[in-house]
Amino acid sequence: MIKHVVLYIGLVVVLISCNKQDASEDAIARVYDKFLYEEDIVKSLPDNLTKEDSVLIRNSIINDWATEELLLNKAKINLEDENDDINKLVEDYKKDLLIEKYKQAVLQQELDTVITQMDLDEYYENNKNIFKLNEDLVQLKYIYFNHELNDEKEFIKLFKQDTEESDSELIDRELEFNSFNFNDSIWVSYKSVQKKLPWLKEENNIKKDQFIQKEDSLGVYLVAVKNVLYRNDIAPKSYVIPSIKQMILHKRKLELTKKIEQTLVNDAINKKQFEQY
Repeated sequence: MIKHVVLYIGLVVVLISCNKQDASEDAIARVYDKFLYEEDIVKSLPDNLTKEDSVLIRNSIINDWATEELLLNKAKINLEDENDDINKLVEDYKKDLLIEKYKQAVLQQELDTVITQMDLDEYYENNKNIFKLNEDLVQLKYIYFNHELNDEKEFIKLFKQDTEESDSELIDRELEFNSFNFNDSIWVSYKSVQKKLPWLKEENNIKKDQFIQKEDSLGVYLVAVKNVLYRNDIAPKSYVIPSIKQMILHKRKLELTKKIEQTLVNDAINKKQFEQY
């Protein structure tokens, strides 16, 4: 009997040794009883690497893997008493992740993402007070041209006329300008305008319907301020449309999520899958 036990133990030891030998035969690194193989690295290596780069990256991957395994081993030993807490955190995270992925899948299928002009108008009118500006906005047009132009006075005259005909004539000659902007129907940040026209920082309190002419050693700036909105004024609807769209979609998501949850509970109650005692 004793001989049989000894023989059995010997066989087990041999098998374990063989398994370890088989496991480590093709391995390129080991940390305790964990092995890293060449195929684990190959799929992480970028294509078309030089031999030197390949060696460097390969060694870096091996070192990162070893560091992670060593840290994990130390963590398991030193935080053994906290395993229950960690397992609960993992389970809670897994549960939250599954629920969130399911909600997102349902929202993607059922959420109405079409936002009409009527939706935008209604939301803006009902929530104007939340759209207060935190910076100044302007509507303006400008041109900048060299002193070398022979008809400089003609340009200034056309710009001041501010009619469709005069603007059209200026646009036809836009190649003669160093820089320009003729679209004064769009609201823009005054700070962004100052980045393009730094000398505007010297202008105090620009006003609606203001004309500004500024010259430097190279040329002439002409600026026509059509309108101004100041910090804490209500933002124009056209300026906050992207924000309104996001807010409408967010509201719809919350409402649909609540509806999904309530429907789920009601169905479970009707099917006797959920009972409250």
